[in-house]
Amino acid sequence: MDYIANTLSNLIHQTAFFNLTWGNVVMIVVACIFLYLAIAKGFEPLLLTPIAFGMLLVNIYPDIMMTTEDSPNGIGGLLHYFYLLDEWAILPSLIFMGVGAMTDFGPLIANPKSFLLGAAAQFGIFAAYFGAIAFGFNDKAAAAISIIGGADGPTSIFLAGKLGQTALLGPIAVAAYSYMSLVPIIQPPIMKLLTTKKERQIKMGQLRPVSKLEKILFPIVVTIVVCLILPTTAPLVGMLMLGNLFRESGVVRQLTDTASNALMYIVVIILGTSVGATTSAEAFLNKETLFIVVLGLVAFAFGTAAGIMFGKLMCVLTKGKVNPLIGSAGVSAVPMAARVSQKVGADENPTNFLLMHAMGPNVAGVIGTAVAAGTFMAVFGVF
Repeated sequence: MDYIANTLSNLIHQTAFFNLTWGNVVMIVVACIFLYLAIAKGFEPLLLTPIAFGMLLVNIYPDIMMTTEDSPNGIGGLLHYFYLLDEWAILPSLIFMGVGAMTDFGPLIANPKSFLLGAAAQFGIFAAYFGAIAFGFNDKAAAAISIIGGADGPTSIFLAGKLGQTALLGPIAVAAYSYMSLVPIIQPPIMKLLTTKKERQIKMGQLRPVSKLEKILFPIVVTIVVCLILPTTAPLVGMLMLGNLFRESGVVRQLTDTASNALMYIVVIILGTSVGATTSAEAFLNKETLFIVVLGLVAFAFGTAAGIMFGKLMCVLTKGKVNPLIGSAGVSAVPMAARVSQKVGADENPTNFLLMHAMGPNVAGVIGTAVAAGTFMAVFGVF
């Protein structure tokens, strides 16, 4: 009987119930809310589902993120090895290649002024940088946090790793990816607040056709120009443009299909679950993380507002030919932000088709955020 009693006692004490803290319970509830938003509401389920599930796993079984140094047998947890690929900037760079393979840069080429809208939306990054310093973060930590303002998860992870801010990488990545997923909720109120009904109803003319030669030359020229000026952007901008060259060249269809489908989805699964697994209660439920989340939201709102205000300026300068709503797509959340511009415009005028016009600032925002990250790396002498 003693043997049976001891065995049952051991089994019971091996369950997670005896190790759960109130913080773990809070994070499990948050994970379930994220899963609800992803599955029931459809808020970017490709991103939010693995992130939320990683969050769920680590708060039930913390050892899934155990490092090799902390492990008694020298073998780390499964998601620890996934997370190392984030720290080494491998997964963010592969994500950029997949984004490039899936994205048509034609709208940006057809309307180069879109670059200005993408650049304007990066204002949120620099607003967050000074805000983070005001909150007491050091300059490198502030720079890593600020990229959340571009709503660009891969770049946030890339810069945090390069600047040695691995302790903040988890909260930064979760905040960035959460805001990317919640673009359809966060942006519309700001867009409606800063524009008039008349502005939202503006119909834009059709974009000019873009030749195949232009589409092939674009990634090559952008890589040469940007990487010569800021070599530190090569892992991101280079992979983005390589993926796009696969797409536009038309001679490597197998590589295009792999980069934009199988490889992309594998990377998203690994990156999403590992990012979610950084949100253990001990690491996430603290004042510093709260500041990061708040700063990220403020930065994202500032970036959206700056893009819209620059769009309003372009509307005035072009005598009403530019719908200011496309300025909100200047953040780096591709293609979610462009879809939101389309939806808000169509709500005011069902015949309004802004999607392709919004894709110009949207892809410009991807490049702009990578350039902002490269600028910070150059300032701090990081390669």
